[in-house]
Amino acid sequence: MIYSEFKNKQLSLLGLGAMRLPTNDCGSIDVAKTREMIDFSIKSGINYFDTAYPYHNGESELVLGEILKDYPRESFYLATKYPGHQIAESYDPAEVFEHQLKKCGVEYFDFYLLHNVYENSINVYTDEKWGIIDYFREQKKNGRIKHLGFSTHAGLDTIKRFVDICGDMEFCQIQLNYLDWTLQNAKDTYNFLTERNIPVWVMEPVRGGKLAKLNESDTARLNALRPDESIAAWGFRFLQGLPNVKMVLSGMSNMEQLCDNIKTFSESKPLNEGELDAVFAVSEGLKNSIPCTACRYCCDGCPMELDIPMMLATFNDIRYSPSTNASMKIEGLPDDKKPSACINCGQCVAICPQGIDIPKHLHEFSEALKTIPSWAKISKEREEAAKRLKNSNK
Repeated sequence: MIYSEFKNKQLSLLGLGAMRLPTNDCGSIDVAKTREMIDFSIKSGINYFDTAYPYHNGESELVLGEILKDYPRESFYLATKYPGHQIAESYDPAEVFEHQLKKCGVEYFDFYLLHNVYENSINVYTDEKWGIIDYFREQKKNGRIKHLGFSTHAGLDTIKRFVDICGDMEFCQIQLNYLDWTLQNAKDTYNFLTERNIPVWVMEPVRGGKLAKLNESDTARLNALRPDESIAAWGFRFLQGLPNVKMVLSGMSNMEQLCDNIKTFSESKPLNEGELDAVFAVSEGLKNSIPCTACRYCCDGCPMELDIPMMLATFNDIRYSPSTNASMKIEGLPDDKKPSACINCGQCVAICPQGIDIPKHLHEFSEALKTIPSWAKISKEREEAAKRLKNSNK
């Protein structure tokens, strides 16, 4: 197992994410299969386990805590998150934190994250009324949190704003893979965090499995270069070439995935220049992108002052894989700055060097957003599920 050094700790570079644990026919976590996976993980050198308050409708923390209690507390690192990204009428960090400690059966968390600081939640996290950040700083001071960081799906401007406000965050967890290196501008986010000396934790290294199963021609292209590697391994090998990546979290759902990933992380074999060219060529073929170059000529004359390049980039992301995470960037905008605010004046089309029919794409984007469940709805459902679970444990 490859290890990375963080604050004098040796972390397995591969961490087990507990968001996609095996489930039974009823949709609950299959505890027996999960136990088998965690046991094998620990025997294979994995020492980092990541969960969160809403994962598996609140069941993930319970199951992880129940299984890990069979191991010495100092033999593993446990991470969880505070759900300030969820829509709620009020936020009580102390109540949630105490509940998490009880669910996991521990006296402290090795790593604790503010969950998904993004355009809509940043004001919740930084609002003095709730005192969220100050509360968790106090828990760190008291030794109940060893390391405090945050996860994010936000745009770079929001990340910069948060880091400027909270300069004591010790690490940042972002969505990073060879597709999102350009599709979601993860390259610039990675570079910014590196410049600020903030270690990077990675989520979605194979895009929820989409980069583990490519089409026949792309598979053949990569196999010709590394015939002994699985297709999923290419995503991990890409990350092994980024020195500021200190943790790669994989939400493994079965033993087959776990064994393949452990094999990949048994040695460091980052991609060479030719192999990087190959994966970037594969990623370009996956995008089905609107060819916007973000020159921003279209913004100067827009009577609605819309951030058109950001919208087209987000639409490209959703066209590849409809997801709530991508649509969050739009949900955080005021109504008069969303794609639906386009008045179809055509000024942007006349000036666009790429000849893109921008009003048409903004209309398509607006319609596509209607088919994606809103983050607010999902957050509310998760919050209610967590409350039900919490009440059942009282």
